Amino acid sequence: MADAAHDDHHDHGEFIAHHFDSAEQQFDSGKLGIWLFLVTEVLFFSGLFVAYTLYRNHHPEIFDQAHVFLDKYLGGLNTIVLLFSSLTMALAVRAAQLGRNKNCGIYILITMVCAAMFLGVKAIEYSHKWDIGIFPGSLFALNYQHPEPTMIAGISDYLIWISMIPAILLVLFSVASIVGLLTKKTVFSKLMLGMAITVGGYFLGVFAGYSYMEAIMDHGDESHAAVTVEHDDQNIHMVSMTIDDEKSGAGHDGDHKEGDHAHAEGDHGHGGHHEQAYDKHHPDPKSLSKDVKIFFSIYYCMTGLHAIHIIAGIIALAWVYWRCLLGHWRTDYFGPVDYVGLYWHLVDLIWIYLFPLLYLID
Repeated sequence: MADAAHDDHHDHGEFIAHHFDSAEQQFDSGKLGIWLFLVTEVLFFSGLFVAYTLYRNHHPEIFDQAHVFLDKYLGGLNTIVLLFSSLTMALAVRAAQLGRNKNCGIYILITMVCAAMFLGVKAIEYSHKWDIGIFPGSLFALNYQHPEPTMIAGISDYLIWISMIPAILLVLFSVASIVGLLTKKTVFSKLMLGMAITVGGYFLGVFAGYSYMEAIMDHGDESHAAVTVEHDDQNIHMVSMTIDDEKSGAGHDGDHKEGDHAHAEGDHGHGGHHEQAYDKHHPDPKSLSKDVKIFFSIYYCMTGLHAIHIIAGIIALAWVYWRCLLGHWRTDYFGPVDYVGLYWHLVDLIWIYLFPLLYLID
């Protein structure tokens, strides 16, 4: 009798836990809990930011030398992808607030695809660095020649190994979706199809990053050839000018020496500019500080930990997507979507700080 009176008094809805008086109280309690969790996440990353600040302050030369190995355009692409995912996440929360489960599911799926695409671009970055020996800590051994031959069509061994797990997941999700469709488990089939599409986002990121790397490598080779030809043309021009000066007679010896000296300085300046441009993209390993490995230890810790949070976010988003398919979200119950959205915005915000601190040092 007491329990019945208690239930009648509180009039709980379908998704309202028995220990809450109302949907509003449950939402506020959940909101407080997620904010406390996010505070611990901020404190977790703060240690790495402190380490970055201390080493950057005491060893600025390390960061000046090492940042050239990070591609700001790939980092910028990932920044755009995450910013767009924040937009779709906000739209998903709004759709859940209005009880539009179908729209919410679409926005959640787009958010997951963006998250997977981010990981695909990051896989390109990591594998390229590993190919030339850029590892954290004592494993750092920069070498522009590939230490081992690539496996298939010039694709990095490391990229192939990294992509094996997403490839397996893509096959498993696709097969599970087909099985669910054949057994008339509609919700399960749609969930597996959504996860397969999400994993496809990873390969979309790999394709975009790989295409970009191939393009800049081809462009870099052409630019280097152009500079070499221009440099050789200037040398030929100098030789012809010297011959002409010699034919002009002894009366112009002083002018000849001055002119020759001026041309030599010009050539030296041009050559110096060429070497400087080349060194910026391919620094001599011997010219790097022995402590440059510290930068990459910090880089891998910060970006690797962020990538782990991206993966955790995809798992949480998949749970929200499943409940979208079940039609759980209503105008009086949408808290879980909001909570996951707050987590995802924090993940995006952390990257907004990582991108300039690591990629835009100069």
